[in-house]
Amino acid sequence: MKYRNLRLTKLFETELSKIIERELEFPGAIVTITSVEFSDKLEHANIGFSVFPSEKATESLKTLNENKFELRKLLGKKVLMKTMPQIDFKIDHGPENAAIVEKLLLEEDK
Repeated sequence: MKYRNLRLTKLFETELSKIIERELEFPGAIVTITSVEFSDKLEHANIGFSVFPSEKATESLKTLNENKFELRKLLGKKVLMKTMPQIDFKIDHGPENAAIVEKLLLEEDK
């Protein structure tokens, strides 16, 4: 990954996390940005997020998608780019799967 893309990825993760925490409400859930992947020409950004508890993931995805244009606008004020990429959100099941594997491993040790 190019150094510029790496910096941009970290910046998007950090700023988007702050904006989501400040601007959106997720009753009974904690939403965490886990990944940012850009298209080759930086026209699109796929944002991965995890939710605790995982039962609230679909509801959280709906909230993020309903507000993605506002989030993109606020992000554009924090991240200076010629063109702000389109944002798509996807649920990251990695942390949830890791917890299941860890639970299975702990049960196996007993």
